[in-house]
Amino acid sequence: MVAESADAENSKHREISRFPGTRGCASGIDLDGGIGMYAVIRAGGKQYRVAPGDVIRVESLNTGTDGKVEFGDILAVSGGEGQIGKPQADSHVVGQVVEQGRADKILVFHYKRKKQYKKLRGHRQAFTAVRITEIAFDGQKFTAPELPKKEPKPKKAAPAEVEAPKVETKAAAPHKKAAKKPAAKKAAPKKKT
Repeated sequence: MVAESADAENSKHREISRFPGTRGCASGIDLDGGIGMYAVIRAGGKQYRVAPGDVIRVESLNTGTDGKVEFGDILAVSGGEGQIGKPQADSHVVGQVVEQGRADKILVFHYKRKKQYKKLRGHRQAFTAVRITEIAFDGQKFTAPELPKKEPKPKKAAPAEVEAPKVETKAAAPHKKAAKKPAAKKAAPKKKT
């Protein structure tokens, strides 16, 4: 048995997951971020696996003035490792709008061979970045930790001009020579017939 473990240590293939039932990679980093609680939501025709504190980019959403978004279409929830279930009617996922913008431009090129038909169009998809702040189901509520508020940097007061304005002397400033104009062209003499 000792020889087998020595062979396993020297093997170039490493074990993918250290513990059964967890997602991980070869270096042993936990891909869940250490949070076993998550939900699967549908927004904009796509499905997202979210946990409290995650930031996701969804299709552009219309939000109110408060910037909060509630996702009503919840497909599945998990309260811990190895648990998954269908959500009840009272479950909800709430997020805070982080930013709105447009994604990188993609080029759409239509081409038909032998017909001299080419069209090139650009497209930038609008998105809304949402930070998931709360997932609630079955009387349980999981909230994301509050982000520290960024205090605006105090603006520096314009430094008062302490030094007296410098007076230039004529000796210090060299004289500039006037630029020479090119010689004017002489008109050609008129031909007499």
